[in-house]
Amino acid sequence: MNENMVDVLIYLYENYMDGEGQPPVEQRDLEDELAQAGFTQGEIDKALRWLDELAVGVDAPQYHAHTLGAIRIYSDTECEKLDVDARGMLMSLEHNGILDPISRELVIDRLLAIDHPQVLVEEVKWVALLVLMNRPGREDAFTQLEDMVYNDEPVYLH
Repeated sequence: MNENMVDVLIYLYENYMDGEGQPPVEQRDLEDELAQAGFTQGEIDKALRWLDELAVGVDAPQYHAHTLGAIRIYSDTECEKLDVDARGMLMSLEHNGILDPISRELVIDRLLAIDHPQVLVEEVKWVALLVLMNRPGREDAFTQLEDMVYNDEPVYLH
Protein backbone atom coordinates (compact mmCIF):
# COMPACT_ATOMS: atom_id res chain seq x y z
CA MET A 1 0.00 0.00 0.00
CA ASN A 2 1.05 3.57 -0.56
CA GLU A 3 1.34 6.11 2.21
CA ASN A 4 -2.35 6.93 2.34
CA MET A 5 -5.31 7.27 4.58
CA VAL A 6 -5.60 3.47 4.97
CA ASP A 7 -2.05 3.37 6.32
CA VAL A 8 -3.09 5.91 8.96
CA LEU A 9 -6.09 3.71 9.86
CA ILE A 10 -3.84 0.65 10.16
CA TYR A 11 -1.41 2.58 12.36
CA LEU A 12 -4.26 3.69 14.63
CA TYR A 13 -5.66 0.17 14.82
CA GLU A 14 -2.32 -1.43 15.62
CA ASN A 15 -1.40 1.18 18.23
CA TYR A 16 -4.72 1.92 19.91
CA MET A 17 -7.79 0.08 18.69
CA ASP A 18 -6.70 -3.43 19.52
CA GLY A 19 -7.25 -2.72 23.21
CA GLU A 20 -3.59 -2.51 24.17
CA GLY A 21 -2.88 1.23 24.32
CA GLN A 22 -4.87 4.38 24.86
CA PRO A 23 -4.77 7.19 22.30
CA PRO A 24 -3.94 10.70 23.46
CA VAL A 25 -6.94 12.44 24.98
CA GLU A 26 -6.52 15.56 22.86
CA GLN A 27 -7.03 15.13 19.11
CA ARG A 28 -4.21 17.62 18.46
CA ASP A 29 -1.80 15.35 20.39
CA LEU A 30 -2.92 12.39 18.30
CA GLU A 31 -2.45 14.39 15.11
CA ASP A 32 1.05 15.39 16.27
CA GLU A 33 1.92 11.76 16.95
CA LEU A 34 0.69 10.70 13.53
CA ALA A 35 2.68 13.50 11.90
CA GLN A 36 5.79 12.35 13.77
CA ALA A 37 5.11 8.83 12.47
CA GLY A 38 5.44 10.28 8.95
CA PHE A 39 1.86 10.85 7.86
CA THR A 40 0.81 14.08 6.16
CA GLN A 41 -1.79 16.33 7.73
CA GLY A 42 -4.09 15.72 4.76
CA GLU A 43 -3.99 11.95 5.21
CA ILE A 44 -4.45 12.30 8.98
CA ASP A 45 -7.52 14.52 8.48
CA LYS A 46 -9.01 12.08 5.94
CA ALA A 47 -8.47 9.11 8.27
CA LEU A 48 -10.02 10.80 11.28
CA ARG A 49 -12.99 11.98 9.19
CA TRP A 50 -13.33 8.42 7.81
CA LEU A 51 -13.48 7.03 11.36
CA ASP A 52 -16.07 9.64 12.37
CA GLU A 53 -18.20 8.68 9.34
CA LEU A 54 -17.84 5.00 10.24
CA ALA A 55 -19.16 5.68 13.74
CA VAL A 56 -22.15 7.54 12.27
CA GLY A 57 -22.74 4.79 9.67
CA VAL A 58 -22.79 2.01 12.26
CA ASP A 59 -25.68 3.71 14.01
CA ALA A 60 -27.52 4.77 10.84
CA PRO A 61 -30.93 3.22 10.21
CA GLN A 62 -30.29 3.19 6.42
CA TYR A 63 -28.88 -0.33 6.60
CA HIS A 64 -31.70 -2.79 6.93
CA ALA A 65 -31.46 -6.55 7.11
CA HIS A 66 -31.42 -8.00 3.61
CA THR A 67 -33.24 -11.08 2.51
CA LEU A 68 -31.23 -14.19 3.25
CA GLY A 69 -29.73 -15.57 0.06
CA ALA A 70 -30.10 -12.32 -1.87
CA ILE A 71 -27.38 -11.46 -4.36
CA ARG A 72 -25.60 -8.11 -4.13
CA ILE A 73 -25.49 -6.32 -7.48
CA TYR A 74 -22.76 -3.69 -7.73
CA SER A 75 -23.27 -0.37 -9.51
CA ASP A 76 -20.87 0.78 -12.22
CA THR A 77 -19.26 3.23 -9.80
CA GLU A 78 -18.75 0.47 -7.23
CA CYS A 79 -17.27 -1.84 -9.89
CA GLU A 80 -14.76 0.85 -10.87
CA LYS A 81 -13.54 1.22 -7.29
CA LEU A 82 -13.92 -2.44 -6.27
CA ASP A 83 -12.32 -4.69 -8.87
CA VAL A 84 -13.17 -8.38 -9.27
CA ASP A 85 -10.68 -9.39 -6.57
CA ALA A 86 -12.07 -6.89 -4.06
CA ARG A 87 -15.66 -7.96 -4.77
CA GLY A 88 -14.58 -11.60 -4.54
CA MET A 89 -13.06 -10.92 -1.13
CA LEU A 90 -16.31 -9.34 0.05
CA MET A 91 -18.27 -12.31 -1.25
CA SER A 92 -15.92 -14.76 0.47
CA LEU A 93 -16.16 -12.90 3.76
CA GLU A 94 -19.92 -12.95 3.52
CA HIS A 95 -20.18 -16.60 2.47
CA ASN A 96 -17.93 -17.58 5.37
CA GLY A 97 -20.20 -15.78 7.84
CA ILE A 98 -17.69 -13.08 8.71
CA LEU A 99 -19.73 -10.30 7.13
CA ASP A 100 -23.47 -10.18 7.46
CA PRO A 101 -25.39 -8.09 4.88
CA ILE A 102 -25.41 -5.00 7.09
CA SER A 103 -21.67 -5.25 7.76
CA ARG A 104 -21.04 -5.82 4.05
CA GLU A 105 -22.89 -2.63 3.15
CA LEU A 106 -20.96 -0.68 5.77
CA VAL A 107 -17.69 -2.08 4.40
CA ILE A 108 -18.67 -1.11 0.85
CA ASP A 109 -19.62 2.38 2.01
CA ARG A 110 -16.28 2.84 3.78
CA LEU A 111 -14.32 1.39 0.83
CA LEU A 112 -15.99 3.87 -1.51
CA ALA A 113 -14.93 6.66 0.87
CA ILE A 114 -11.24 5.83 0.38
CA ASP A 115 -9.76 8.52 -1.80
CA HIS A 116 -7.93 6.50 -4.43
CA PRO A 117 -9.36 5.08 -7.67
CA GLN A 118 -9.28 1.39 -6.70
CA VAL A 119 -8.96 -0.42 -3.44
CA LEU A 120 -6.70 -3.38 -2.86
CA VAL A 121 -7.80 -6.72 -1.40
CA GLU A 122 -5.68 -6.02 1.70
CA GLU A 123 -7.58 -2.76 2.17
CA VAL A 124 -10.87 -4.67 1.96
CA LYS A 125 -9.71 -6.87 4.84
CA TRP A 126 -8.62 -3.91 6.98
CA VAL A 127 -11.80 -1.93 6.35
CA ALA A 128 -13.90 -5.01 7.15
CA LEU A 129 -11.91 -5.42 10.36
CA LEU A 130 -12.56 -1.81 11.38
CA VAL A 131 -16.27 -2.12 10.57
CA LEU A 132 -16.63 -5.35 12.56
CA MET A 133 -14.78 -3.83 15.49
CA ASN A 134 -17.51 -1.19 15.64
CA ARG A 135 -20.48 -3.57 15.33
CA PRO A 136 -21.78 -4.96 18.61
CA GLY A 137 -22.50 -8.68 18.48
CA ARG A 138 -19.92 -9.34 15.73
CA GLU A 139 -17.02 -10.14 18.07
CA ASP A 140 -16.53 -13.71 16.80
CA ALA A 141 -16.45 -12.54 13.18
CA PHE A 142 -14.01 -9.79 14.17
CA THR A 143 -11.70 -12.30 15.85
CA GLN A 144 -11.85 -14.60 12.84
CA LEU A 145 -10.98 -11.79 10.44
CA GLU A 146 -8.26 -10.43 12.72
CA ASP A 147 -6.62 -13.87 12.66
CA MET A 148 -6.78 -13.86 8.86
CA VAL A 149 -5.27 -10.38 8.60
CA TYR A 150 -2.39 -11.03 10.96
CA ASN A 151 -1.69 -14.66 10.11
CA ASP A 152 -2.24 -14.42 6.36
CA GLU A 153 -4.81 -17.16 6.64
CA PRO A 154 -6.85 -17.76 3.50
CA VAL A 155 -10.37 -16.38 3.51
CA TYR A 156 -11.73 -19.62 2.12
CA LEU A 157 -12.47 -21.48 5.33
CA HIS A 158 -13.55 -25.09 5.37
